[in-house]
Amino acid sequence: MGNMFLFEGMADFMSELEQQAYIFGTLFTLANKLQVLGDQFDPGITIKQWLFLVCVSKFDSPPTVSEVASTIGYSRQNAKRIASTLQSSGYVVIRRDESDARALRIELTGKCTAYFHQRYEREIEFLTRVFAGFDVELTLGLFEGVSKLEQNIVSMTAQDGNQALE
Repeated sequence: MGNMFLFEGMADFMSELEQQAYIFGTLFTLANKLQVLGDQFDPGITIKQWLFLVCVSKFDSPPTVSEVASTIGYSRQNAKRIASTLQSSGYVVIRRDESDARALRIELTGKCTAYFHQRYEREIEFLTRVFAGFDVELTLGLFEGVSKLEQNIVSMTAQDGNQALE
């Protein structure tokens, strides 16, 4: 089945509000479809586990479960569950923080690093397929648009007093 919301050239006949509503709804359907594709990409790790590991890798020092949860937008409980699963698989080690015994820090293991090195080429191929037909301008426009959406959502979250999504 093709795109259920938009057909080629239809954007010319949609108002800005209709286009915004289309984008809003499509973000959810694309997220679901990307999750299915990501889960099929590698039966050894789910796309949510992959995102969790990528997030951990972006910190300069081992982050806490709460820091990772906040960055991704997971609940602390969900982040802790994912971290525990990844620890059972040998991809991370969870340790108590030396300064704050309540905080749990997540460290990537050598197994994790080796695992991601061996799938690097396949990940590049996957991204190339996802962004097939994108030129530099389209990629930049989407990047800027998604970045602005993220800023708006963080701002809305802060205004509404829900810090969990920041």
